[in-house]
Amino acid sequence: MAAPPRARADYDYLIKLLLIGDSGVGKSCLLLRFSDGSFTTSFITTIGIDFKIRTVELDGKRIKLQIWDTAGQERFRTITTAYYRGAMGILLVYDVTDESSFNNIRNWIRNIEQHASDNVNKILVGNKADMDESKRAVPTSKGQALADEYGIKFFETSAKTNLNVEQVFFSIARDIKQRLSDTDTKAEPTTIKINQPDASGGASQLAAKSACCGS
Repeated sequence: MAAPPRARADYDYLIKLLLIGDSGVGKSCLLLRFSDGSFTTSFITTIGIDFKIRTVELDGKRIKLQIWDTAGQERFRTITTAYYRGAMGILLVYDVTDESSFNNIRNWIRNIEQHASDNVNKILVGNKADMDESKRAVPTSKGQALADEYGIKFFETSAKTNLNVEQVFFSIARDIKQRLSDTDTKAEPTTIKINQPDASGGASQLAAKSACCGS
């Protein structure tokens, strides 16, 4: 009998992340900095979807991160909704020098609530924190307050200076890994119900659970 895919793979967990936010907030720059360790000042609009892969080690486990970069522009938004469903973690990115990109985070969260899985992990990211304070339009305290309101973590980053970029991706990856390992642990005890009177119910529940966890 063939070994399960996870045993054959070169990683313990495959985690799919999605970067969303308005056009121009620096989603692609964050992704490039994290995946390739580089930064570019040229602005190229993402057409539809782009993605990068980086494998990292967290708490002794190899985590393969598949990070999808979405186009922030309205005309591409219909394409990107299909990608919400498969995402395990979503980074909501705004530009600290652009108040409208911050105000639109609420709209992006509504999109997540409509299209993503209920248990998806979210993190709020205020990018371009290296910019001169005179250009800042969104105080750190305001970003923190919004994150607190939704009960999610908050980081300010700079793709240019590499401020907190690794920390953001590692933080959400760690939270997802914890959620996945908790789900695995919770699924284990159901197997011992097999000899109890309601064995058939337990077995069908188990089948349903394994099907949903395996997707």
